[in-house]
Formats: sequence, C-alpha cells, structure tokens
Amino acid sequence: MTFNRIASVLAAAVVPCVLLAQAPPEAPAKPDSPEVKALIEKAKKVGGAKWADEEHFFCEAPRANRADDPVIPPTKIFDNVYIIGNSGTAAYIIKTSAGLLMIDSMAANQVDTQVLPGFQKLGLNPADVKIIVMGHGHGDHFGGSPYFQDHFGTKVYISTADWDMMEHPPAGRGGGEKKKGPPVVLPKHDADVKEGEPIVLGDFKMTPVAIPGHTPGSMGYIFAITDNGKPHMAAIYGGTILTPGPISDDNLKIYVQSVKKFEEETKKAKVDSILQNHPLMYPLPKMLDELQSRKPGGPNPFIVGQGGYQKFLQVMELCSEANVARRK
Repeated sequence: MTFNRIASVLAAAVVPCVLLAQAPPEAPAKPDSPEVKALIEKAKKVGGAKWADEEHFFCEAPRANRADDPVIPPTKIFDNVYIIGNSGTAAYIIKTSAGLLMIDSMAANQVDTQVLPGFQKLGLNPADVKIIVMGHGHGDHFGGSPYFQDHFGTKVYISTADWDMMEHPPAGRGGGEKKKGPPVVLPKHDADVKEGEPIVLGDFKMTPVAIPGHTPGSMGYIFAITDNGKPHMAAIYGGTILTPGPISDDNLKIYVQSVKKFEEETKKAKVDSILQNHPLMYPLPKMLDELQSRKPGGPNPFIVGQGGYQKFLQVMELCSEANVARRK
C-alpha cells in the first residue's frame, strides 16, 4: 500500500478544544547560524542511515499531522501489542491477562471511522478495554476516551498536570483565539498518572516517566513486550514536539531536558523497541508492510536495538537543541 508522507503535530500550550494538537510550523526568521548547522550535522552523524528520516523531520522539515492522514492497516506489531489509527496519529492496544489497555484513544470523530473498525479487523473486543493511558492531554489523543467510558466503563489515566490543562485550558501562545467547531467532550477524571508509579493491569506493568515540554504533564512509558516469545523492552515518548513554533522558549528548553531524562531512563531499562503516538519521524507504513511480509524468524522493524533506540532519542535531542539555538 502506498502512503503519502505526513505532516506533524502541534505543540504545547494549545487549548484542548483543538482537535489536532499542533499549529503549522513557523518559517525561520533568519538563516541558520553556525551553531545550528553544527547541531544538525551532529544529528545526521548520530542518526546515520537508520534515522535519516527522523533527522530531516525534526531538524529541517517539521510538519503538522492532519485529519486526512492515510489510515494504516490495523496490525499486530508484537505478541501482545497492536496498532490502529493513521500514518500521522496512532493508538496502541495491549493485551493482558485481565483485559486490554490502550495508549491514547484518537480524536472523538475518529472513533467510528478508525478506532472501532480497527478493533474489528484485529478481532479484538472494545468492551474489553479496561484502561486508557494518555501520552498527553490534547484532543487528538483523549477525544475517543469518553466513548469508552460511557459504553464500556473504561478508566482513563492522565497526568495531574494535563488533567488541569484540559479542565482549565490556557490561552494559546500569543493569546490564540478560540477555534470554531463543536466543544470538545472531556473524559471523566478517573485516575492520575504519576511518575514512577507503575500502571498495572493483570500481568502487564508500565512505568510512567514525566517529560514536560509539549504539555505540562506529557508522559513517556516503558514496558515489557514479547516478539515471537522473546522478551524485549518498549518505550513510547508520549509528548513529542513536532512543530516547535507554538512552544515558548522556556518550554522548548524544558523539552530538551525531558528528552535527556528519557534517554537515561530508557537506557537503564534496556529499551530496544520503538513506538510513537505521532509516528511522523519514521516510515510507519513501510515498517508495517515489512512486518506483514515478515518471514518466520525475520527481523521486526519496531525492534531497533538498545543502541538504535538511544540514537533515536539523541537525534530528537540534537534537533531540539538546534530549535532552541534558532531563537538566539
């Protein structure tokens, strides 16, 4: 299947009534300085061929995710993990001994068009979803969760800071005006995600890591998975800044520190497998095609190795530092 390259997501202080969480990227006000160019060259060297698309995306051509991003085929990517959604925004379903756990729930208007059809194609029952855990509190991630609460009694977990942001939305950067369209429906406030306090469902456990910057309460998650019965460690950076324009100078600097922190935590946990809720920085459709045509014993494109995962985060860090340096 052929997919179009996608655009990126919005940044932090955006009112959650906006369906897609990021604004269009801002054109650079001046040519890149020698410092910025040096950071970009370092990112290219660190990323190599494996993460060349990521470097180009974060350092040179960030774009916003869109409502018309092509739908991806619902796919089992690990023994216990499934992906649904589109090439710009994805949600994950994890099978446990006590039911299903989801990471993110897509936008409200994608429940009938992408979420529920995804469950059906995977042979999974949405009524079995016990918990939905959010990467951060923007509507393109939490929008589908009220449906699950109302129909299946699913519990929604979001960080304390992002519950507050959702329930008391700030003005956008520069005092952004209110967007047109129906008001967003917030999920009921079930539970708060707290850094270091594991989220447990049956035999499954995930560890939250606070990564503020995109939003005040953005979270990364680290958890064990298996692939053909072999154990691995996966991580998702649930608050990636894709277009830095709307982010304040202070929050962009905080974000750089959050990426460094996640490098440390994922290195300690020996993470070797990658997941992203906005997988715009790597060729997701191609990876899914490779997975579907995978021969027995063949490589899983989502298992990138411990060193490979660290390089992925280092490229994100270097490009974020370049975006900070562009504001000097």
